[in-house]
Amino acid sequence: MSKLETIKRQYLIIEKIKRAKFASFEEISDYLERESQLQGYNLNISRRTFLRDLDDIGSLYGIYIKCNRSNNLYFIEEDYEPEINGRMLEAFNMFHTLKIRERQAPYLHMEKQQSQGIEHIYGLLHAIKNRLQITFHYQKYYRDTPDERTVESLALKEFKNRWYLFAKDIHDGRIKCYALDRLSGLKILTANFSADEYFDINSHLKYCYGVSMSADEKPSEVILSFDSFQGKYIKSLPLHHTQEIIEDSNAELRIRLKVYLTLDFVMELLSYGDTLKVIAPARLIDELKAIHTKALEKL
Repeated sequence: MSKLETIKRQYLIIEKIKRAKFASFEEISDYLERESQLQGYNLNISRRTFLRDLDDIGSLYGIYIKCNRSNNLYFIEEDYEPEINGRMLEAFNMFHTLKIRERQAPYLHMEKQQSQGIEHIYGLLHAIKNRLQITFHYQKYYRDTPDERTVESLALKEFKNRWYLFAKDIHDGRIKCYALDRLSGLKILTANFSADEYFDINSHLKYCYGVSMSADEKPSEVILSFDSFQGKYIKSLPLHHTQEIIEDSNAELRIRLKVYLTLDFVMELLSYGDTLKVIAPARLIDELKAIHTKALEKL
């Protein structure tokens, strides 16, 4: 059995138990047999191999599958990091999709856009973990030539198919955000740095939509009204983790957010067109009106 088949089998075991909540070995075995026929892999499994897979899944993914001895049903322990491990599984699922892409070309269409700058991620993670300074050239879109930066790497974040580095600039001590696709000539230095306090990127970006924020202003309370049809999408994929539903009726979905009024956020709101009405704050209403007015003048 190939390594790819082993990894694919382990992935399907996790997915089966996640969906079913509880599953017997027989149910899992039957599921793998059906997938073998559908996917053209040999995913069939003995009980001995299954138990070995459970050990490997725990060590590889940090997802621990246990058996309830009273009914012999398997379940996933809740004490794991679903976001991180979920992305690991998502990455493998995408890898598997790419492997079958040629075979299934008439039925599968994938976006051609790919993240740029991801070749730097491994080196940046090494620098972050070991608290090593780095230097690189950074090309801003509104400048003709790149700047050289020396920073203390703190964290990485993904937003809309782009990766960003949060780091402290050693020249002014400010934490700044750098898009990896505009970064080149990365060098990891031998100079260490000691963080005065733990940098929590989740707290740093708590009220951000995306990666940008203003150090000179406070986050605003935003109230938005969507028509009922668009509201279904907003409920299934919230705009922001601070999203609260104020009203949900056949006429509208009204929500409340607390965010910085950045360009990223404004551009996101513009994408909803006439399905959106901004209720508050007045500053955001005025800004959107001005943008729409300029757009009309260009028609």
